[in-house]
Amino acid sequence: MAQIQDIPMDIVDEATKRNKEIIKTSIIGVVANVILAAFKAVVGLVTNSIAVTLDAVNNLSDALASIITIVATVLSGKLPDKKHPLGYGRIEYLSGMIVAALVLYAGITAGVESIKKIIHPVVADYSMVSLIIIAAAVVVKFIMGRLIAAKGKELNSSSLIATGADASFDSVLSLSVLISALIFIKFHISLEAYVGVVIAIIIVKSGIEMMSETVDEILGQRAEKDMVAKIKSLINEEEEVRGAYDLFINNYGPNKNYASIHIELPDTMTVDEVDVLTRRLQAKVYTQTGVILTGVGVYSYNTSNEEVANIRNDISHIVMEHDWALQMHGFYVDMENKAIRFDVVFSFAINPDEGVEILTREIGEKYEDFVVHISPDIDIAD
Repeated sequence: MAQIQDIPMDIVDEATKRNKEIIKTSIIGVVANVILAAFKAVVGLVTNSIAVTLDAVNNLSDALASIITIVATVLSGKLPDKKHPLGYGRIEYLSGMIVAALVLYAGITAGVESIKKIIHPVVADYSMVSLIIIAAAVVVKFIMGRLIAAKGKELNSSSLIATGADASFDSVLSLSVLISALIFIKFHISLEAYVGVVIAIIIVKSGIEMMSETVDEILGQRAEKDMVAKIKSLINEEEEVRGAYDLFINNYGPNKNYASIHIELPDTMTVDEVDVLTRRLQAKVYTQTGVILTGVGVYSYNTSNEEVANIRNDISHIVMEHDWALQMHGFYVDMENKAIRFDVVFSFAINPDEGVEILTREIGEKYEDFVVHISPDIDIAD
């Protein structure tokens, strides 16, 4: 198995540039949220409005979330060391979870305080200045949310995406406060506590969704179908390669993907020829996808025996009769030692050990003179 262990310098340079952009965007978010929180806190105290006061507290939590993003970005940008040879990129996912927790906390707090005001109502007293400040906050938070979320998607930063989504919800919160204030002024009906409950539910729902997405990233998700197809296509372009299988893509932070794969090659190739091929494949995949192939394993296939081809077709039919057998590859028959070996990709509908036992028994009944070796593979990529 050929291996690459050094991280290309252009990856380091791109990561450094990306981190600077994230920090810059987060600093803008901190400054804007602190200013908004200060203005809203004054308005909330002067008008005796629980909704505006909670909105101010929410802005402070947003500022804290941006600070967490900055700290996480700095830490994730640390170069690999002996203890963490693949870097610190996954810290960003942890920061995304902390931001989601802050959103949840803000939503729960807003809900509790709003319910208290429903039980013990307090009449607010809005002025034209307070209305203007709230309206300005709506516009500012909406623009901030769109810009930060867009930058997060551009930089593949879960923390910025979460922060941008939170800012967008904040603009809805501020708009709801403004509408309830106008209704109170016009009709003398106080709705802000009830509006606060509705907003709290929306914020909590958003926090749960953000946390769920971050947990998925930490646990590891199925590789993107388009990326898998592209990598396999690049490898299958090589004349010597009959198939590419068992693609494992491991993510160690945004834009930090390391992968391993098995390729099927003719049994006539020399080790030197395989070495040249695998190095060429590693360079091609990295150049066109940014994914580093840390390992390329090799399956050999028979090239000069018609009987082997018939055995393969027959066994393939036996294997693929089962719905839980998704794919067979790496097939090789050692006629001299009477051994058959191949891999089977099992679906999650069956225990792989059980699948191996069933197939070994069925194939063994037909090919009694052969020893059958089946290696189970996980349905990890399309």
